[in-house]
Amino acid sequence: MQNWGIFLLFLKGSFSGIRFFSCFSFPLYIFCICYFVTSKFSEIDKQTGQRKEDMDYFFIYPARHYVIPEEDQKSAIVDILEELEEHLPTLDLLESHRLKQRTLYDLEMIEETGSCKGIENYSRHFDHRKPGEKPFCLLDYFPDDFLLVIDESHQTLPQLHGMYKGDYSRKKSLVDYGFRLPSAFDNRPLRFEETELYMKNVIFVSATPGEYEREHSAQVVEQIIRPTGLVVPEVEIHPLVTTLTKKLAEELTDYLARNEIKARYLHSDIKTIERTEIIRELRLGKFDVLVGINLLREGIDIPEVGFIGILDADKEGFLRDTKSLIQIIGRAARNASSKVVLYADKMTDSIKRAVNETERRRAMQVAYNKEHGIVPKTIRKPIKEKVVDITDTKHIPKTDIPNVIIELEAEMREAADRLDFEEAIRLREMVKKLEREVKVA
Repeated sequence: MQNWGIFLLFLKGSFSGIRFFSCFSFPLYIFCICYFVTSKFSEIDKQTGQRKEDMDYFFIYPARHYVIPEEDQKSAIVDILEELEEHLPTLDLLESHRLKQRTLYDLEMIEETGSCKGIENYSRHFDHRKPGEKPFCLLDYFPDDFLLVIDESHQTLPQLHGMYKGDYSRKKSLVDYGFRLPSAFDNRPLRFEETELYMKNVIFVSATPGEYEREHSAQVVEQIIRPTGLVVPEVEIHPLVTTLTKKLAEELTDYLARNEIKARYLHSDIKTIERTEIIRELRLGKFDVLVGINLLREGIDIPEVGFIGILDADKEGFLRDTKSLIQIIGRAARNASSKVVLYADKMTDSIKRAVNETERRRAMQVAYNKEHGIVPKTIRKPIKEKVVDITDTKHIPKTDIPNVIIELEAEMREAADRLDFEEAIRLREMVKKLEREVKVA
């Protein structure tokens, strides 16, 4: 082992670029270094597989998005040590010990390998920025006259407002309890007022723009007319006396199933990737109704949807304000025969504004269609191939489970006949899971 240590020092002096291997165990470190010394480096054309160039050495950098040149490390390390000495007296004994241990270990890793886990938290020192100074970002590389387009601005702008405070809140606990130096606060998103400095030429794109967009826009351009002639759906308001909760949504799904309407329920317990498959099955017509609490908002484009019912439309607030109602109503604007019903006991200001805006847009499209002889047709959108199998059964109403078991058993036998045993096993496990649910019920 002593000879290996001498060999390592020799290699480290000759091949300083190959430092990241120190993150491995010691024997593997030596093995990897030896392998690179005795191997031949060549650049290979990825398309033809032909050798393009032979090299005597090759620099391999850590898999980090923050890599610091060696000449900038020494001054930064001095600054970090100074900050550490200033901050340690402000902490309790345990937090002080934890921070000192963590910081010194990080500095040792930076000196030896050029990087460390969480090196970006020291970015202020490497960038030679002052405390609180704006960090560098991708927008700094754009020319002064670049055009910034903010899509779905009614959602994007509030997110830009919240990014800094969310990041600060998360890091405050790390700093308070000695896991990070205060300079970690300066590895952060831009504050909104800093983001505004880049908004010299900006276009806000939204179906429901907010007050900020209206106040800061020199010109407002409405794109109401659709070339397809599709009209915003008619909106009706019906009374409702119940409150929509997750439990009630499940009961509603069961009620529909008992009345021989194929229904499924989409909720937070189902994996995100499996939710896309459930929506795909809706488009394929495997069931007719999909019940959810926050289901149809921005980004959902399902032309097959012909009816949308919004429960508790009169509950002012999140998901029931004017913007949200307009967005949900717009999800049915891909179908020529669509209809939207707001279930509410009272006419709120949000409902009034949403309905008035919907009617205004509808009237403009109807007039345009009449003038140009356009007959609206439902959008034809291809259905993507199946990406994932649904392993969860919580979206299936209890009343519908016996019928689903019969369908799955038929699919299982078909899979076995074509020798697709993996699929047959998956279907068998789903059948067993559903059978257990029936017994529990």
